[in-house]
Amino acid sequence: MQSTPEEEPIDVSVLIPVLDEGATIEATVAAMTAQRFPGRVEFLFADGDSGDDTRERLEALARRDPRIRVLRNPLRGTASGLNVCLRAARGEFVARMDAHTYYPDDYLALGVERLRRGGTTWVAGPQAPEGRGTISEAVTIALASPLGRGASRKWGDEAAPDAEFELDTGVFCGVWRRADVLRHGGWDEGWPRNQDSEMAARFLRAGERIICLPAMSARYLPRNTLRGLWRQYRGYGTYRARTALRHPTSLRRSALLPPLLVLDVAAAVAAPVRPLRRLAQLGAGAYLAVVLTAVARALGARRSRSALAVGLVLPTMHLAHGAGFWAGARRWGLPWRALLVAAGLPARPDERGPYDGGVSAQSLTAADEA
Repeated sequence: MQSTPEEEPIDVSVLIPVLDEGATIEATVAAMTAQRFPGRVEFLFADGDSGDDTRERLEALARRDPRIRVLRNPLRGTASGLNVCLRAARGEFVARMDAHTYYPDDYLALGVERLRRGGTTWVAGPQAPEGRGTISEAVTIALASPLGRGASRKWGDEAAPDAEFELDTGVFCGVWRRADVLRHGGWDEGWPRNQDSEMAARFLRAGERIICLPAMSARYLPRNTLRGLWRQYRGYGTYRARTALRHPTSLRRSALLPPLLVLDVAAAVAAPVRPLRRLAQLGAGAYLAVVLTAVARALGARRSRSALAVGLVLPTMHLAHGAGFWAGARRWGLPWRALLVAAGLPARPDERGPYDGGVSAQSLTAADEA
């Protein structure tokens, strides 16, 4: 008896949380469904009860393309949307894709092929910012420098641009075996931001490797307003603090710059004694000099308003991230062990073996909602 298309095995399930994407959802779907993969793929869209016509447009697309399935994400968050899709996924492999990112058409094929070769449980590509607008282009320029990207390798490896390399918790989307993501508990829904980084920390502490393939580089559009950039990086900082509290070895030394900068600026303005204020003002001046050097280099490469705006973008990114870090520390507690580890001091983080502290993933156990 011949099987129906619905009964045939799925190779890859693509997990896509969406919210209020009506204006661009057709273009998003067209780009994602153009994947060249030698097997069966399904595209699962978890709509967070959008206030626009996102769901209606997705359902119309699903009627024309049986590979598309539309699910409801009642909790509306990114992590819950991913878990809704993960629960409904029928593929041996799963891949995360975001609505504002453009993936190469062999993204799935490359990720699955590398997983099948073994030696890793997570395969991702570099995150490649593509500016559209003055501030967005300035963010792209800033992220091309160590001052903007820190020590994260998710932006690519300039020393070996064509060779695969390992990542830490600085990750961007990826491809996995579905069983491996389930084994680690899925995405923690207590992380509205940094949910991939938190999950990566669980993979890494279990002794698993995260591999980055340059050929899987995915282009994303940075924020094009300083206000939007501030909110984005403040959120990153807040949940970076929470991730550091749960996983002390996940905090890089370069991640200490933003919270230290916030402390320095506060001391330069309000330190109770003049010598301390003066010392902090010297520190702020040194930081400003470094930023101005970055602006000069950007202007040397391309004279434009975007290059000049790097002088606004870098402090926005650093101060927002630092302010968010301290907000997170105030909310959940100071990740003092992570700070000691990042500073190179002994802290006995005790992160041997798989994480067993529990993961909040209620959308994995809730009833499927179409």
